[in-house]
Amino acid sequence: MTPLLLLFGFPPHIAVGTDLMYASITKSGGVLAHYKQQTIRWRLMGLMAAGSLPAAGITVFLLHTYFDEPETYSHLLTTSLGFMLIMTSAVILFKSRLRQNIAQDIVQTQDFITTKKQDVLTFLMGVSLGVLVTLSSVGAGAIAAAVLMILYPKLTSVKIVGTDLAHAVPLTLIAGVGHIFLGNVDFLLLGSLLIGSLPAIMVGTKLGANIPDKVLHPILASVLMLIGAKYAFF
Repeated sequence: MTPLLLLFGFPPHIAVGTDLMYASITKSGGVLAHYKQQTIRWRLMGLMAAGSLPAAGITVFLLHTYFDEPETYSHLLTTSLGFMLIMTSAVILFKSRLRQNIAQDIVQTQDFITTKKQDVLTFLMGVSLGVLVTLSSVGAGAIAAAVLMILYPKLTSVKIVGTDLAHAVPLTLIAGVGHIFLGNVDFLLLGSLLIGSLPAIMVGTKLGANIPDKVLHPILASVLMLIGAKYAFF
């Protein structure tokens, strides 16, 4: 959403701030569905949130303290966006191979990572996501899910997705509210996106169901990689 808004000419701070609020609203329905299915690991969600939510708040505070106008940190936002899009595209491309390697490791060893290390790494992942998601609006989905898959290889896919979503909603909400405080959320644009997304989701779901992953994923990853390179290096 953020790179699309940038392509339509919206300033980086408006694109990032509005997308964060959009994500917090649209992802909420998914969390409710996973809650009903009991596919959320609340302890893992809490560990991530313990790192990400304060980090998001601190990032907003630093932007407010050290920059006079949003335009002065636009380059920071676009560069962060570029690198996060590149990372997301890499996750999409190599997700299947990563799953296969992890599955082999599970067979070979029962002690993939100790519980203490898991807790620390999960918390540190939350801190990193708190900063990067606040700056770019990207990373609370695919990247977080990939790290959870690595740290908790025995966790089923549906629980990874449920836990990831349960963490993404408060993170994007806190970051989005922070951007409201910074004046970076266009509420008219937000309302338009929400209205337009409802029919688009229905169409996209039907189209996506008929396109094989081996076709859809490389296309999506390539687009994200090209857009990410544009904002990260140019």
